[in-house]
Amino acid sequence: MPNILSFDAAIEDAAQYSKRHLLLGNGFSIGCRADIFHYESLFGEANFSEMPQAQRVFNTLGTQDFEVAIKAIENSAKLMPIYVPDAVDVQGTMEQHVAQLKELLVSTISNNHPDTPASIPEEKFMACRRFLTHFLGPDMKGYVFTLNYDLLLYWTVMHDDASFAEEPIRLRRNDGFGNDEDDPEADYVVWQGETGAHDARIYNLHGGLHLFDSGAELQKYTWKRNGTPLVEQSRSAIEDNKFPLFVAEGTSTQKKNKIRHNAYLYQGYKVLTSNAQIGTHCFFIFGHSLAQNDDHILVRLARGKFKKLYVGLFGGINSDANQEIIRRAQEMAAQRQDRFPLEIVFFDSVSANVWGDENT
Repeated sequence: MPNILSFDAAIEDAAQYSKRHLLLGNGFSIGCRADIFHYESLFGEANFSEMPQAQRVFNTLGTQDFEVAIKAIENSAKLMPIYVPDAVDVQGTMEQHVAQLKELLVSTISNNHPDTPASIPEEKFMACRRFLTHFLGPDMKGYVFTLNYDLLLYWTVMHDDASFAEEPIRLRRNDGFGNDEDDPEADYVVWQGETGAHDARIYNLHGGLHLFDSGAELQKYTWKRNGTPLVEQSRSAIEDNKFPLFVAEGTSTQKKNKIRHNAYLYQGYKVLTSNAQIGTHCFFIFGHSLAQNDDHILVRLARGKFKKLYVGLFGGINSDANQEIIRRAQEMAAQRQDRFPLEIVFFDSVSANVWGDENT
């Protein structure tokens, strides 16, 4: 039976490495608001009862990506008069389903996310910022990678605690986005590209609900610039045919394919991979079950050269969930080349105190 360290002991042990990096899973968000973040995907939460045909479109295309399904129906409706001139009713139904799917996407997002940062108590932000200092503090040089779509990490990093703390908590918060050079006063910022984002320290490996693909650029919608709640920003963007960038596909292979076809996502993937190849670094995993549908990320860690991986466990070590995490972590270590062995260390997630007294 493996020994379980406290989070502080794990951090102390990790001091021997030049950099420590953090990979966040859904447990990070569940710890803040278990009532709304306990879900697998937006597709899994969406209610298709009023348009079962649309749900069959997802199944036929083999995707859980709303953008792919919406664009497929939209294009089919435009082509319908060419091939079936008399199918006016069908064309109308398809156009109606496009509008309904857009609204369904917005409502599903809003049902599973707080509207504004003010929905999160100040104490939770402060606790999370203290946790992040171990990776993003002024003297830290590591990266934080998140697999979550939600805005909790973004809100926490951007949170201004100067008026509440005797010693404000400073975090390195560059995520590679900056002003649009053609519209520097815009309500959004844009990804600066691989070269312009070389100082970025935070990557949304599966996209995020605040990242919108406008076609010409990747835009990040911000709360501080316009104070508009998430649901309103999302509705406005989707009506303008800008879709949230998130990797919604279910399998690891499907996720990897989407990542490789998006410059921002692929950049994050490459940064994680390159740092996993450095022997003087270490990685922490918090709030993730090491499930196979994220093997496209986990394999990069397993086949790296860094020496030690710290994996968080929530609850009793003998629980089925934790036994599966332990087994999967041992599988990762077994994938390593003999020249670069990987040591797995487990720590108690609760002791990290990520969101205060009650967290995962």
